[in-house]
Amino acid sequence: MRKMIELDSFDRRLIAEVRRDNQQPARELAGKVGLSVSAVQRRLRRLRDEKIIVADIAILDPALTGSALTMHVLVRMKHAGHHAMDAFAREIVHQREVTGAWDVTGDEDYVLKVQVASMAEYDAFTRRVLAEEKGVISFKTLITVRTIVADDPSRQPLLDAADI
Repeated sequence: MRKMIELDSFDRRLIAEVRRDNQQPARELAGKVGLSVSAVQRRLRRLRDEKIIVADIAILDPALTGSALTMHVLVRMKHAGHHAMDAFAREIVHQREVTGAWDVTGDEDYVLKVQVASMAEYDAFTRRVLAEEKGVISFKTLITVRTIVADDPSRQPLLDAADI
């Protein structure tokens, strides 16, 4: 198991800024977190070298890429053994509609985040991926109506906390 790494307040502010927008120049970050440009560059290099920052990614707008509908799908497997669970995990990794997947505890075995353009596309996905022959005994679909808090800190939630 990896040793936990101590982060000071500068590291935390720097991480928060990079999570919002990892394209910000070091001089801009320096002004926001109260460090010199060289200190920001050193800290970012250390955070990447120590695998605290594990990736710099592009987050797409689903409405503009043809995936406007977001579903969270709770999946229950027939057998909870390693072989069946691993086979299903290998299957969902290759599905373009699956944009997040978690092996969970409780009554369900998996939670999938599925993004599609239409209900017809979702129906095709369920018939192809969540079929009984794939080891799925049941699934429940939760359709996202609106986003309150997103895992993408750069996007503003649809609701302000004051509106709730």
